Amino acid sequence: MPKNKQQKTKILKDLNQKVKDSNSFIISTFNNLSVNDDQSLRKDLRKENVEYEVTKKTLLKKVFAENKVNDLPENELLGNISIATSKDEVMGAKVLSNFAKDHENFNIIGGILKKIWFDSSKIAELAKLPTKQELIAKTVGTIKTPLTGFVNVLSGNARGLINVLNAIKNK
Repeated sequence: MPKNKQQKTKILKDLNQKVKDSNSFIISTFNNLSVNDDQSLRKDLRKENVEYEVTKKTLLKKVFAENKVNDLPENELLGNISIATSKDEVMGAKVLSNFAKDHENFNIIGGILKKIWFDSSKIAELAKLPTKQELIAKTVGTIKTPLTGFVNVLSGNARGLINVLNAIKNK
């Protein structure tokens, strides 16, 4: 059933808000995607707090015009269009890239990150980056390693003294 003007205006307003609020706004196209595959993709995206929805090309073009993003490759917008939005810059790209590897009828067109347009090759590079949680874990590990070594060096003298006292006691 076609949407009326009020519904389209609300959808357009919501899309504009998503572009402004999200750190990552990734556009993809798909044709003949099975229901099971679509549900699997949506489940994976939900798990990573990435919002996903199918939208109309005309509404997407209006959103890009209103946000002054002129790099939308209209010749690549073939088939059904979907968008994935997230506060995390990397997670949406990771999940969508993994899904696209296994499904040839699903393609990533590009996306907006921090108000800058990135094409599909840059999104693929972004998907290879570690997530925020992985970077935090690596940083903590890097900070922890020298401290652990320092503690072992300081406790080595105390252990040596205890070993000497135990040897004297045993004699």
